Amino acid sequence: MAHAAPGTPRSQAKENRRQALLTAAAALFALHGFNRVSLEDLGAAAGVSGPAVYRHFQGKQAVLGDLLLTVSRELLDGGLRVISETKDPMAALRRLVGFQVEFALGKPDVIRVQDRDFSNLSQKDQSEVRTLQRNYVEIWVEVLALLHPGTDAVELRMRAHATFGLINSTPHSVRNHGRKIAPKTARPLLESMALAALTVNVPPAP
Repeated sequence: MAHAAPGTPRSQAKENRRQALLTAAAALFALHGFNRVSLEDLGAAAGVSGPAVYRHFQGKQAVLGDLLLTVSRELLDGGLRVISETKDPMAALRRLVGFQVEFALGKPDVIRVQDRDFSNLSQKDQSEVRTLQRNYVEIWVEVLALLHPGTDAVELRMRAHATFGLINSTPHSVRNHGRKIAPKTARPLLESMALAALTVNVPPAP
């Protein structure tokens, strides 16, 4: 099968269709679960036929893999960008929290899919997603270690994971209870709560 050259209108159109399929997959998998969604459902939601999905992915499991690998790489890249651009640890922590809150508010469906359908990934994709997300957590641990000198890394990871739970669960749980929280309301509240959990017992600045 011939491939469109990178940067051409044809290649851009193909990438747009791929992104539309991933967006549809996130919404449908979050709503119904991976096992209850067919390729025909994905195609219809993205405006293509079911068989046309195979022009972009080898199958439904590959769609799930691409979805979770893409977001895991985005998180890691974003975290690395924060620490490369921000040398003050408190400022870096604030940026990391803001970045995570923005992700959670913008992609609650992806978070739901990760929580519920991770086991439906191939073993290879499970391993890669775990590695990417572990590296993302270690960025947080590195910053927290500067704010909590002498604290064991296990405790710092616990703080990071607890914060992810706070941030990631809130948008979807509120929406599921019949009220969609407005980002302008949720963002400052989530950021302040997360920072409070992460910085408790941090020695005051001289």
